[in-house]
Amino acid sequence: MCGWGNGERQIYTATNHQLKDGKLIITARKEGDRYTSTRINTKEKKAFRYGRFEMRAKLPVGTGVWPAFWMLGSNIDEVKWPLCGEIDVLEYAGKEPGVIHTSLHTEDSHGRTINTREVEFYNIEEGFHTYAAEWTSESIQFLIDDQLVYTFAPEEKTEEVWPYDQPFYILLNLAIGGGFGGPIVDDRIFPQEYIIDYVRVYQR
Repeated sequence: MCGWGNGERQIYTATNHQLKDGKLIITARKEGDRYTSTRINTKEKKAFRYGRFEMRAKLPVGTGVWPAFWMLGSNIDEVKWPLCGEIDVLEYAGKEPGVIHTSLHTEDSHGRTINTREVEFYNIEEGFHTYAAEWTSESIQFLIDDQLVYTFAPEEKTEEVWPYDQPFYILLNLAIGGGFGGPIVDDRIFPQEYIIDYVRVYQR
């Protein structure tokens, strides 16, 4: 699938990822006149309601890469996006070194992304780091290397503001370009690897 509604330039395949030494590696490549990568999700396999969702990973780098660790409401096929809700635990754009984005998309914030934070982390591109969301019936907190960076806790929890009282499934992907990754892609950086040590879900 190409684009995913964001003008992304990659084509997702079933061959751009591997398990090696206990780690999941998603590789983005420039192949001729196209870019290839992988998106993995747990849709219709495993969904979760509340808990701590944590990933330890090493990010790809370079202008044009857009790795993400995120979640979508399992009712997306019935109510569509953004009413289903979206939790972006991690988004990184290679065009902005040292900056991590955490965001929530809802019907209320559609088109504005008002529930978001940009956090500067020096040398976040070096080595492995943890990205987590702690989600309860009252709030969603985002943490980077166990440092709290953003809390979303609206007082009025209507369906348009708070679709987070239902199961969500997990997605991991490495996009290229698009509205978030940017219109410029540096072809000299490829191949690039998004190396995921683990994804863990903690629930009571």
